[in-house]
Amino acid sequence: MQPKDLRVALFSGNYNYVKDGANQALNRLTGYMLSRGVTMRIYSPTIDNPPFEPTGDLVSIKSVPVPGRDEYRFGFGLIGAHDDLAAFKPNLVHISSPDVIGHRAAVWAERHGVPLVASVHTRFETYFRYYKLGWLQSAGEAILRRLYNKCEEIYAPSESMADVLREQGMNREVLIWSRGIDQQLYDPARRDMAWRRSLGLADDDVVILFVGRLVLEKGLDVFAATLKELDRRGQSYKALFVGDGPAREWIEERAPQGIFTGFLGGEKLARAYASADVMFNPSSTETFGNVTLEAMASGLPVVAARATGSTSLVEEGLNGMLTAPDDVQQSADALQHYLNDAEARRRAGAAGAERAEAYDWDAINEGLLQRYLAVAGGHGS
Repeated sequence: MQPKDLRVALFSGNYNYVKDGANQALNRLTGYMLSRGVTMRIYSPTIDNPPFEPTGDLVSIKSVPVPGRDEYRFGFGLIGAHDDLAAFKPNLVHISSPDVIGHRAAVWAERHGVPLVASVHTRFETYFRYYKLGWLQSAGEAILRRLYNKCEEIYAPSESMADVLREQGMNREVLIWSRGIDQQLYDPARRDMAWRRSLGLADDDVVILFVGRLVLEKGLDVFAATLKELDRRGQSYKALFVGDGPAREWIEERAPQGIFTGFLGGEKLARAYASADVMFNPSSTETFGNVTLEAMASGLPVVAARATGSTSLVEEGLNGMLTAPDDVQQSADALQHYLNDAEARRRAGAAGAERAEAYDWDAINEGLLQRYLAVAGGHGS
């Protein structure tokens, strides 16, 4: 089988209506597949004015806003997609989220004898504890297990996440589809002292950076508590929050010392990374940690929770430090190390930038194309 023979139906719960790391990876994957001659068709909920144009042909699935998180959409299975699927006749189905859409796509693939694969982008089962529903985590894992074991293969973005999936019994074939970095965009040379000054930062201020959606599952509670501990210790620092989301008011109340830029993208985001001094990523729900890799490429040392994703990117003592999840004291200790030692920041930042050079998008997506060909070509043989 050749790439031109592939007809891939990609199912997503959010392909482009809220910008995040997962759908950025999926859009980049689609662009690469199209460049290699693969026929792609994407099925996802849509909105009238998305934050960016989708890559490839996007078919809208009927959906409504999620109660309490109305920036996200609840998709009604394959409503709106059945006729299009019948005409498209995919020879491979790829699900990228374990929602109702993903479950119904898995049923469709089974009924039509089409091989099924899945990519894992976040640890949804861990979200329950952030909303005081931790007792549901075991049930959530069981539901995921039933879904992912229907797949020929599943793809994790890091080896640490693959280990978790294997331990949970999600599938016998867990392979790596990593993430890449735009080497031309994220660069230490984008550091901009004038931009820092426009935010009220002095040239000698040492800035702790948070980048991401302002939602509780990103570890905002740990971030706020760690800043409070640094204040208790009398440590000098500045905190910069880049991003937006439903928990913005929550974190603004708990981190009044923070500077909040709202959402930034493209060169403005790259400038923000390079203009900070140390990245703090306390999230334990990541499967890869795009923001960690972007910070590394921008020359920042990274302090991160010892969790899936981060443990595959941060090498302890070389380009950053890993701390126990939710451990405020360890996080404050690690941050203090970099806040008070400019040479340590320089060495770790340089090591991170060098390490980030290995994450090339085209090479990574070519690897997944080869898995597509192997699964579609070998199905039933």
